[in-house]
Amino acid sequence: MPKLKTRSSLKRRFRVTGTGKIMRVKIGKSHLRRKKARRTKRTYSQSIELHPADKKRMKKVFPAGLR
Repeated sequence: MPKLKTRSSLKRRFRVTGTGKIMRVKIGKSHLRRKKARRTKRTYSQSIELHPADKKRMKKVFPAGLR
């Protein structure tokens, strides 16, 4: 049976930590930042954990990372 490959488009958007959590970057950081508050822009730089309901779907995408 051939090896399962990780989808390349999602490798750039998500990362798997050593404990198995899937981290993602918050949306809304890339443009139209002038009208956003400083506090809002600062929170965009933090990564957050993916919702548990979406984690089941990601097991197919990251075959080697979620064992």
